[in-house]
Amino acid sequence: MIAAGALVLVGSYLVGSIPFSYLVARRAGVDVRKVGSGNVGATNVMRSAGRAAGIVAFLLDASKGAVSAWLALRLAPGTPLPPLAGAAAVLGHMYPVWLGFTGGKGVATGAGAFLPLAPMATGASLVIFAGTLAAFRYVSVASIAGAASLAATAFMSGAPRSVAATASALAALIAWRHRGNLRRIRAGTEHRIGAGPGPADPGTTP
Repeated sequence: MIAAGALVLVGSYLVGSIPFSYLVARRAGVDVRKVGSGNVGATNVMRSAGRAAGIVAFLLDASKGAVSAWLALRLAPGTPLPPLAGAAAVLGHMYPVWLGFTGGKGVATGAGAFLPLAPMATGASLVIFAGTLAAFRYVSVASIAGAASLAATAFMSGAPRSVAATASALAALIAWRHRGNLRRIRAGTEHRIGAGPGPADPGTTP
């Protein structure tokens, strides 16, 4: 059982490592690592390769988490394995073996991972994300707010303790991954949604 669980986690990490955002942007002739924020994620794809490409990248990145968590849920329901598999997929997206361990920030993959594990909390977090984005037009702020609200709602809605704890750990990690964005907000240089791509910021933390 331990060996099977380890295989699930390794498989989830490898699935999460598939750099869909990078691949979608490359099909449009763009190296997403060299434009905009330099981040390998759906938001930067949208800025650099267009809205349709960004939506496709978001859905594909979310599917990595959803598939990993859903399969683990089918194999080992009622255990900590499903949220851990979702977390492994998020870590794969953040630190993909295929791109030298430099990836995105895990927001789309995390949302996909928790959709089968805590659908109510995930839905609430998406509403918070959308409302925060509409109010401030900073994807980074909306991402942090959405991740934090998912963790809080998971606890309040009675989700399994392993799900709520994993959501909290990932929310903290997602906030840490956005530390460069928060610095740029304070400096007044962070891109708002709808801004053009521009060249990559060499000081960006992906």
